[in-house]
Amino acid sequence: MKPEDITKTLTELFDAAAIEATAPGLWQVETTQMRLLVLLSDDGSWLRVLLPIAPAQEAQPFVEQLLEANFDDTQETRYALNQGVLWGVFQHNLETLNVEDFSGAIARLISLHQTGLSDCFNQLVESRISQIILAAKQQGQSLEATLQTLDRFYEEGLMGDLDLPPEAREEVLAAWRRQLERLWTEIEP
Repeated sequence: MKPEDITKTLTELFDAAAIEATAPGLWQVETTQMRLLVLLSDDGSWLRVLLPIAPAQEAQPFVEQLLEANFDDTQETRYALNQGVLWGVFQHNLETLNVEDFSGAIARLISLHQTGLSDCFNQLVESRISQIILAAKQQGQSLEATLQTLDRFYEEGLMGDLDLPPEAREEVLAAWRRQLERLWTEIEP
């Protein structure tokens, strides 16, 4: 792949007005939803594509899930923390990179950006719910007794926000109930 191929591919993927070649070996694509950076190494042998996803402080609680995603889910792209930002990153040797892989990597980065931290949050919540189910089953509790315990925790302010209006509290508890019911049979003590 050559620098002119990068420009051509970016122009095919994005509105030409959104693309700026700010310096040799540096492209920036800016839309209302995102800012994508494409950089070549100083010697022009490596390409790096970067897309900011979230502030590092927001991502910090999910570092374990992000690393697991790097191992299992992100394919040719990766999550990385740098300069106080969680980035989606793609790196490749420019000589062996083809247009299809470059386009695919950009699509994958955009997907990571659109998902943000929601998948990590969901994985963390599922992990916590699984821990609650395991503890309840080890104590011999039924699903119904576990649900009653969660209701009591909400009433006492141990879980959730006491200032939530009743409708919002019921929505939160309903979500907990759905997750507990969904996972109850999958978790064995």
